[in-house]
Amino acid sequence: MTVIRTAITQTTWTGDKASMLDRHERFARDAHAQGAQVICFQELFYGPYFGITEDAKYYDYAEPADGPVVQRFAALAAKLSMVMVLPIYEEEQPGVYYNTAVVVDADGTVLGKYRKHHIPHLEKFWEKFYFRPGNLGYPVFRTAVGPIGVYICYDRHFPEGWRELGLNGAQIVFNPNATKPGLSNRLWEIEQPAAAAANGYFVAAPNRVGREDNEYGDAAVSFYGSSQFCDPQGNLVGPMGSSEQEELLVRDLDLDMIRQVRNAWQFYRDRRPDSYTATVRP
Repeated sequence: MTVIRTAITQTTWTGDKASMLDRHERFARDAHAQGAQVICFQELFYGPYFGITEDAKYYDYAEPADGPVVQRFAALAAKLSMVMVLPIYEEEQPGVYYNTAVVVDADGTVLGKYRKHHIPHLEKFWEKFYFRPGNLGYPVFRTAVGPIGVYICYDRHFPEGWRELGLNGAQIVFNPNATKPGLSNRLWEIEQPAAAAANGYFVAAPNRVGREDNEYGDAAVSFYGSSQFCDPQGNLVGPMGSSEQEELLVRDLDLDMIRQVRNAWQFYRDRRPDSYTATVRP
């Protein structure tokens, strides 16, 4: 039996980057103390969710994928022998920015990054102002805990990317989020379980929690937390996280379940990519 103890986190914006970084370092250390081997933070973990407005001042939160934030947590990953998924605001060069997750192995090696493909531009999700669409495909990273993939927030509404990650060998897909109440509430209950079942892997989905009115005042939204783990049958692994409070969620994921489920439900055998013409047509 291959059991991976896995952690995800949810918190709200403290009001400054330094305390957010300290808070997430504490999350990692607390997860390590509970035996976690891998941890993933929420979308854009060290800042506010700035998609609420269109304001160039938030470009200052962007930094290179090998910048100070990643270097700090890569050193921590090596110290704790823990795989880390770090959702950052990436600057490729001035004026070229991505919503990115950097994957660090348990020895502190930066294995690579995933850039969010699907960029919303909706009321209080003005992300096209901040991000270019991802252009690195759907990589799967061979880590100390096995092959993992990343799919970020709004990506989750698009089943094609979930399947790409499965075809590329992912056994755990991390789906960091900044999701607020509205049409997404019902989708939050069904999308990650459906993706896990359709693709026969585990999904771990952290979400921001709380109202960021210390940044946006009356314009702020309340993120609903409810971070979750789903198994390859589409069932929750333990309860969802709090809808209101900061939380560290730690769960044991039995990777042997992937083979059992895929042998029972032969979705990879029976898929018909030769017949799926409209799904890949622009």
